[in-house]
Amino acid sequence: MTARHALDLSLYLVTDTALCGERGVAATAEAAVRGGATTVQVRAKDSSAAEALQLLLAVAEACDSRAHVLMNDRVDVFLAARARGAAVHGVHVGQSDLPAVDVRAIVGEAAIVGLTASSLVEIKAANALPDGVVDYLGIGVIRATTTKPDHPEPIGVHGFGERRTLSRFPAVAIGGIGFDDLCPLRDAGADGVAVVSALCASSDPERSARELRAEWER
Repeated sequence: MTARHALDLSLYLVTDTALCGERGVAATAEAAVRGGATTVQVRAKDSSAAEALQLLLAVAEACDSRAHVLMNDRVDVFLAARARGAAVHGVHVGQSDLPAVDVRAIVGEAAIVGLTASSLVEIKAANALPDGVVDYLGIGVIRATTTKPDHPEPIGVHGFGERRTLSRFPAVAIGGIGFDDLCPLRDAGADGVAVVSALCASSDPERSARELRAEWER
């Protein structure tokens, strides 16, 4: 079974180096995975390629194949980590990154490729991609969030549900998601929720992940 076929998006951590603070990203990811996080996306937008690689390697080692580890945007960093034999599983790209078709050609068939899609137009464009290019969509933002200041207009739970209905791919909701949003988003068709502050800014990421997991499964 490939990593793609085993993909579990239900509790999806997107890392934020600043919010993780002195505890560090790798330790935060490890704790979150112990608590039930199933996918970890390493975001290092302000880091050099070398710094991003070291961060990805550290997170992969900390997660120890207990969760899927994805790299945000940086296909080159993912490839370098994979070349070193790290337990990394794919990439997540946005609308302004390399086109998903090219990303798939570069990373190969077994890697996970996620794509951000905020608008109805973007989702329709994703639906038109050849089979096997994209594994899931990240749809949002649900609510305004400070972790991504340049985010598009929030769509709310209702807007997510509308977009999820149109998508032929599994979809994870992202952007400003709070505890009380989990069940409504699940009921609106989300295959998972992506959180940043709820885990990275938590004083106890393992406990917070357990609480989020329990609420998702309630």
